[in-house]
Amino acid sequence: MTRNLLIFFLLLAVIWTSGCSSKSADGKKDTNAGRPPVAVETLSVSASDLAEGIDVVGTLTPKFETEVKSQIPGLISDIFVTEWVRVRKNDPLARIDLSETGALVNKAGAAVESAKAGYLQAQVNAQRAEREKIRMQKLREFGLATQQNYEDAGSEAEAANAAVEAARAQISAAEGELHALQARLSKGMILSPMDGVVSLRDVNVGDLASDTGAAKALFKIVDNRILKLTVSVPSVNMASIKVGDPLTFTLDALPGKTFSGKVMYINPSVDEADRSVKVIAEVINSSGELKGGLFAKVRIETGTRRNIIQVPRSALIGLNVAEKKAGLYTVEDDRAHYREVVTGAVAGDQVEIASGLNPGELLVVRGAFNLKDNDKVAITGGQGR
Repeated sequence: MTRNLLIFFLLLAVIWTSGCSSKSADGKKDTNAGRPPVAVETLSVSASDLAEGIDVVGTLTPKFETEVKSQIPGLISDIFVTEWVRVRKNDPLARIDLSETGALVNKAGAAVESAKAGYLQAQVNAQRAEREKIRMQKLREFGLATQQNYEDAGSEAEAANAAVEAARAQISAAEGELHALQARLSKGMILSPMDGVVSLRDVNVGDLASDTGAAKALFKIVDNRILKLTVSVPSVNMASIKVGDPLTFTLDALPGKTFSGKVMYINPSVDEADRSVKVIAEVINSSGELKGGLFAKVRIETGTRRNIIQVPRSALIGLNVAEKKAGLYTVEDDRAHYREVVTGAVAGDQVEIASGLNPGELLVVRGAFNLKDNDKVAITGGQGR
């Protein structure tokens, strides 16, 4: 009998011990008992500054570009440049054959010289007539000339002075004709109106150039040293943008490179078609890498918020950007603890945690997909190892 009681109590002790081992330290049943630790990488959560911005797309265009046309009609006799060459302001691009105008310039120059000679002769005649008038006045005082003689000399002097004025006017007319012909002759030389690169040459020797009103562009000059970046910003974001805001942008044509600029102009009116505002930024292109017409992905920086918690997107479970919620795991005492958090702004691979996570906590950034709440973990990498 004593032996049977001893066996009974031993069995009871075994059952009791087994039941206790299936309970956690807090008295709850441990469903993860017996699972090996899960390998994870962690990150020590810290607060930092968050640069806020607006992501838009835009197009690059040269700030300075011009089409060069002929101001007068005529045959092209010479071409001095080809496409893609750099020119400076007033460099010759082409010349129109104006040999006939050149002959007229020479003729007009001779007419000016003739008018000047006539003016000198008129001055001499006026001086002679004035002396004769003075002589007649003295002779009349001594009774050696009549009043009529004196008046005739005065009339001759007046006529001579009028001839001087006429000769002066003739010089002005001749010089005006000369200047007009010289101006026309100068227009025969087509010059670059600005520094830049010849991006278009649409003329050859022997082509007939038309005057400006109906002319096609003979050349196109582009200065790529300063570019305009034009973007359309949704009107809901209009208030957050101001002149002077910095921006960065990337180009599919130049992968791996980031360029910068700043907002220079904001259109005061909203486009009724899509309710957007046109914003123009200036980009310094000292290296010459950028070209007009390229498509750009732009981020306009609108400000900075301090002490913001950001975590890698890979650390979040079930991220819902629209509803601003996600889940994550933290590690404490070698165990993973699941919690839900409220998210904020998303910037690339970084997601703002608005609430639910504090600086100094240990966050699982890799391996979370294998975890369950209260799993034991083995930290194999990252911070807090």
